[in-house]
Amino acid sequence: MASTMLGLRVVIIGNSGSGKTTLARQLECRVGGRRTDLDHIHWLDQVGTKRDEDDAKARVVALAAEENWIIEGVFGWLAEAALPRASMLIWLDMSPEVCRSSIATRGPWRDATNEQHAALLEWAAAYWQRTTSSSFAGHHALFANFPRAKIRLSDRAAVDDLVVGQATT
Repeated sequence: MASTMLGLRVVIIGNSGSGKTTLARQLECRVGGRRTDLDHIHWLDQVGTKRDEDDAKARVVALAAEENWIIEGVFGWLAEAALPRASMLIWLDMSPEVCRSSIATRGPWRDATNEQHAALLEWAAAYWQRTTSSSFAGHHALFANFPRAKIRLSDRAAVDDLVVGQATT
């Protein structure tokens, strides 16, 4: 049964290393439905090989048509495809130090090489300077323009409070 506060369809955005996947896993049983990491849609079988953008967007739109789900990721242009059906938007707006530490701790994603992992660390560090949809500015715009329930969390304690609150709802 979905939480009244979260609703049935949740999008979680934030920089790489902000904790999106962890939060999605923690909330999954409360929202139900499918949990999707946008990395699995953006990338094909391995990091560095991107899926066709139209195909990727169509996959997100199809997922968003389902009754309940959690979709999480850094790719703002993909998250945006789910927002028309989302009941809640959560932005994990963590510090550069938190993101860097999280990425370093978890290590390379899937079959990423050490060079690709180093590139991810650099890309995540540039989150606040980029102006794409997958940046602080892009996520800020998505958050500011989202017309329904939304939460912006800036530290791990606030994320923990959200999860604990959902456990008692």
